[in-house]
Amino acid sequence: MCKHVLNAQVSIRAPCCKQWFDCAECHAESQDHRLAKTTEMAFICKKCKKAFRKDMTAYEESDEYCPHCDNHYVLEAKTPQAAIGVEGEDARVDARMLKDDRERHDPKRSLFTRDVSDRMG
Repeated sequence: MCKHVLNAQVSIRAPCCKQWFDCAECHAESQDHRLAKTTEMAFICKKCKKAFRKDMTAYEESDEYCPHCDNHYVLEAKTPQAAIGVEGEDARVDARMLKDDRERHDPKRSLFTRDVSDRMG
C-alpha cells in the first residue's frame, strides 16, 4: 500500500532493479539508486492482478485503462493531508459522545416547593 498516493491503481516495475513499486517516491525511499527512465513501462493492475506493458512514446487516451479488466488507472493522485478531527463515530448517527448541556431534573426542586408567598396577594 502506497503512503504517497492513496488511490494508486497500478504497481510499476522499475527498469533499473526489476522490482515493483506503487510510485517513484516509494522507489526512492527503499533503494539507494535513482529510478532509470524508459519508454516501455510494465504495470500490474491492482484490481485484476494482471501485468501489462505500455509503450509511452505512442500513449493515447485509450491506454489509460487496464487491457484485462478496463480499470481506469490514470487518475489524479490523492495525497494524504494532515487533519485534526475527533476520533469516534459520526455524531449525526451516534450522539453518545456529545455532552448533554441541559439541566438535570432535581426531585427536591419543584414548582410547589418554592416560596412565593410574598408575590401572592
